[in-house]
Amino acid sequence: MGAISRMQLISKPKSTFRRLLTSEAGGGIALMATATVALIVANSPWASVYFATLQSHAVGLTVLEWINDALMAVFFLMVGLEIKREFIEGQLATWPRRMLPAMAALGGMVAPALTYVAFNLFSAQTLRGWAIPTATDIAFALGALALLGSRIPASLKVFLTALAILDDLGAISIIAIFYTDHLAPMWLAAVVATFGLLMTLNYRGVTNLAPYLLLGAFLWFFMLKSGVHATLAGVALAFSVPLKRLPSTGQLPSLLRLEHAIQWPVSYLIMPVFGFANAGVSFAGLNWATITAPVTLGVAAGCFSASR
Repeated sequence: MGAISRMQLISKPKSTFRRLLTSEAGGGIALMATATVALIVANSPWASVYFATLQSHAVGLTVLEWINDALMAVFFLMVGLEIKREFIEGQLATWPRRMLPAMAALGGMVAPALTYVAFNLFSAQTLRGWAIPTATDIAFALGALALLGSRIPASLKVFLTALAILDDLGAISIIAIFYTDHLAPMWLAAVVATFGLLMTLNYRGVTNLAPYLLLGAFLWFFMLKSGVHATLAGVALAFSVPLKRLPSTGQLPSLLRLEHAIQWPVSYLIMPVFGFANAGVSFAGLNWATITAPVTLGVAAGCFSASR
């Protein structure tokens, strides 16, 4: 009877809530839901509280900066781990397969930039914003992709994820090169030194995640101080975490253990918080002149050209 009861317990169907939490689409639904709530709040009587909270300071940064620079570094760590795994032993293990998303990402940056320039060519004041439509918001892009769940092939998911990441990294590089007011050489040297230590751990076959995470925290801080976008620290850390399998220990590779550990918090905490903090766009003062302004038309047409 005990065995039968256990079998019945195992075969008991999951609740709708549990199925949602364990499904691939659950994280995408949570992101879109919080983004919708943010849009509503930003255009409600609570808008002033919403924006004031995001701009309030805590430990040297605003709440919005903690979300976009710190929490999103963990998000970039997760997607970086996924892409590294695919590059080494998955769908992107060969150069021909890598080149397709790379070329698509390049086109996805060049075409929007040129489109924006076409609308703002004779406006020196707004021409400098050519990089605005080049960036794909990777969190929202992957959230929308997650909504499709298992209904799309794994190879297509990998391709679109790689494309979105490369596009986003390209946009961050553009910001670092063309829009960063100042770079701090000493902090950049600390970034290089810390990344060197991380790669040394990898080279020596260290599988314990603790030193990687500790050095990763320092890497994030140094990256933040250097003037380079701090979320790149997540990508750099992901690159250093080893994927080497050790059959003698019977333990999963460090990369897989870390990826599994942060997947749920990223999907159901970090991405929804990011959506709530960044999707709150106020429509106050919106009029026909604003809609038809060169900047608005350039950004809209540029984003449309990227989606093509």
